[in-house]
Amino acid sequence: MTMPSTPTHVTDVAIIGAGPAGLFAAFECGMLKLKCILIDALDEIGGQCAALYPEKPIYDIPAHPAIEGGALIDALDRQIAPFGVPRLLGRRVESLEGTRGGFRLGTSRGDVIHAHAVIIAAGAGAFGPNRPPLAGLDAYERSGGVQYFVRRRADFADRDVLIAGGGDSAVDWALSLRDVARSVRLVHRRDRFRAAPESLRQLDEAVARGEIEKIIGYQLHGLHGTDGQLTGVDLATLDGTLKHVACDHLLPFFGLATDLGPIAQWGLDTLRGTIPVTPSTCESSLPGIFAVGDIAAYPGKLKLILQGFTEGAMAAHAIHPIVHPDTALHFEYSTSKGVPVG
Repeated sequence: MTMPSTPTHVTDVAIIGAGPAGLFAAFECGMLKLKCILIDALDEIGGQCAALYPEKPIYDIPAHPAIEGGALIDALDRQIAPFGVPRLLGRRVESLEGTRGGFRLGTSRGDVIHAHAVIIAAGAGAFGPNRPPLAGLDAYERSGGVQYFVRRRADFADRDVLIAGGGDSAVDWALSLRDVARSVRLVHRRDRFRAAPESLRQLDEAVARGEIEKIIGYQLHGLHGTDGQLTGVDLATLDGTLKHVACDHLLPFFGLATDLGPIAQWGLDTLRGTIPVTPSTCESSLPGIFAVGDIAAYPGKLKLILQGFTEGAMAAHAIHPIVHPDTALHFEYSTSKGVPVG
């Protein structure tokens, strides 16, 4: 009996993570005629943009006053199309060994990748929502009464929605759903939100117009419904005063619980779930392994998609001499050189 052979891939650069930073790193590698391969644990490209907020507008992408997460991923996918970048999706990298110029990576599906260099663009690593400690929560999660991510705004049409949280996600989704839902209420334990100033200005205006109701000084206390169908939520103040709010959906936005997973076992220096890098090259403590996007850390780091784009460019340029040690890189603007194909 012939045993199936192990899928083996040989490339210049292995990019772990196919979110925005990973996709743009693939483009920058292509522009420098570096072959690369994308690997991601999710079944589709896009990372958090695709999995968590495909319909959520992003406001700080250059040349786009606003662009939805899904549309941004589609555009990045079209941008790398000329390079024919292979993708290994629905699998995570379980092992990484070797040294600068010769790494061997193994995935959860048995793939083996040989690469001169590695770019880790894994965002926050493996992620999941911080769930509120409420009795009976599982049943309401299964029915969709409690949701942590908004994939389709239309699912909340003509519904009464209660949003809990005080960060950007809570404020942004309250603003986004006000035109779709029958009613939107935003509950937070204090009248101080950790969101962008422009979003807070829009929130205040929406509250003044009666489009959103703010409930301040309360926290989630209990869920009401039958057979997992949510009908209302009890809120409570710190002194125990209760308030009942009728609603069809509860959207708690309390951040993500993240885990580096196997990455933490590869011998890299890590710091509170991130990988410290040299700012000028994005190289980690292990030569030949680079980190870009939210997972990369250095003094002055901003967790913005646009900064991840810049880091991808710097990493690609730092990798070129690893792959082509005898070839000088004469940098040219894309307007001069175009997109190299073939």
